[in-house]
Amino acid sequence: MGLGQAGVRLFLFALMAFCEAQRRMWETEGASGALRDLAGLQPRVRKPAPAGHGPQAPAQPNVSVRPQQRFNLQPNLPPNSRKPVEVQFHQQLQGPVRKVTWRFPQVPLKPTAAPVPFQMREPVSVNSVAAECGEKDVYVEVKQDFFGNGLLLMPSAITLGGCGPSGQDVVANVLMFRSELQACNSIVKMTEDDLIYSFVINVAAEPHLDTPITREDGASVYIECHYLRKRNVSSNALLPTWIPYAATKVAEERLMFSLRLMTDDWKYERPSSQYYLGDVINIEASVTQYNHVPLHVLVDRCIATPVPDVNAVPSYSIIENHGCLVDAKVTGSSSYFMPQDQHDKLQFQLEAFKFYQDKSGLVYITCYLMATKASAPSDAENKACSYSVNRWTAAFGDDQVCRCCDTICSLRKGRDVSSEEFQISLRPLSIEDPIDSDEPQDLVQSSRENKATLT
Repeated sequence: MGLGQAGVRLFLFALMAFCEAQRRMWETEGASGALRDLAGLQPRVRKPAPAGHGPQAPAQPNVSVRPQQRFNLQPNLPPNSRKPVEVQFHQQLQGPVRKVTWRFPQVPLKPTAAPVPFQMREPVSVNSVAAECGEKDVYVEVKQDFFGNGLLLMPSAITLGGCGPSGQDVVANVLMFRSELQACNSIVKMTEDDLIYSFVINVAAEPHLDTPITREDGASVYIECHYLRKRNVSSNALLPTWIPYAATKVAEERLMFSLRLMTDDWKYERPSSQYYLGDVINIEASVTQYNHVPLHVLVDRCIATPVPDVNAVPSYSIIENHGCLVDAKVTGSSSYFMPQDQHDKLQFQLEAFKFYQDKSGLVYITCYLMATKASAPSDAENKACSYSVNRWTAAFGDDQVCRCCDTICSLRKGRDVSSEEFQISLRPLSIEDPIDSDEPQDLVQSSRENKATLT
């Protein structure tokens, strides 16, 4: 009895151990099979060992195993709900409540300039000297408008070999010289066929009154009298010409000021800044307005210097006293403001000049421009006045505003804050003499052919 109970207990204990081993094996095989299924792999099947090779494992009882379960990696979501990625992808950006009309301001681009139909002029010949070789003396006439630019030279500026004029025609503006053949530093030389007396007409450059500028350069004209028999004589010519550029400065409040050299018809900007004494320089000041009320451009003052520094000495004031073009009154030139037909453009003409005893011939012009409302009338500080025929005239508005040009122009109320000045300089102007003083011109009298030539 005791032995039978012990055997039953041993059998139950073995059966329980076997069941526990089978359970553990099923859990291990089931988990690894599920993982292999997720990785797309098939569970490995253990093949039975062939007969006759090695010891045989004891036969295992047939145990039914449930199909391997797949792991669901997706969260449990309601049937009609979208995935989080799809929900974010299908979101739409809501538009602004009102349409945006503001745009960031663009910097204005300067339009490309069209080719300028420009051709530089050559100096025009002028008849300024006439000579007559006599039997014992020489008679010479010289126009005071020696360069043909309308400016009369002082009698003291013209000499015949150091001798001053012996007479003057005040109506025709002609100086007359008479000298014996051996006087006034004449030079005599002999050739095989001719006896030649040579004289020199010297034209000295002088500054205008109390100014440091001159519109005439020095020149020399050689006169030769050839003698075999008695003959008369005449004369030929002299020369003058011209040429430009501009500067531009963009001011605050989207204003663009410019100062340009223009062609004779005022249609194009001139491509060169070379001029000859006696030429007329066309200058145009303008303002371009962006998002601004209509404006009136004015030239408050202009200063010329022989170097780029506006404060250099010497200097010459072309326009001063708030728009008074004083060059015409000081030097007697024909410089003046053109009638102003457009508010945004102001044009004026200036006769070419150079600084006295300055060998470079360079002139730097700096102007101060300003702009006022186009509807504002002209006054003592906002004007453009020219001097002609002993009176001041305005390029726009009433001439009465120019009366102060001979005194001091100012307003008690002061200048409007909107009329701020802007400094602009032209590119250096190269002013040349139409006659190279280092190569004197010759007026040759041939007694045999009765003619004279100027070369």
